[in-house]
Amino acid sequence: MVGKPVIKGTRLTVEFLLERLASGWPPQELLENYPQLHAHDIQALFAYALDSLNDGLLYPVNKRSA
Repeated sequence: MVGKPVIKGTRLTVEFLLERLASGWPPQELLENYPQLHAHDIQALFAYALDSLNDGLLYPVNKRSA
């Protein structure tokens, strides 16, 4: 997946799944649409995002004009 982090044992990138969650998909919908995912994978997404914030790997984005 071109070096992007993925959920172990899948070809689903962290970025793809976080985009779905950010656009309003509830975690249950992810689990229903991607049966290879498990509840602990969703928890791992959030843990990865938190670790990235704590490590300074993510940077603030300028707010978009309305």
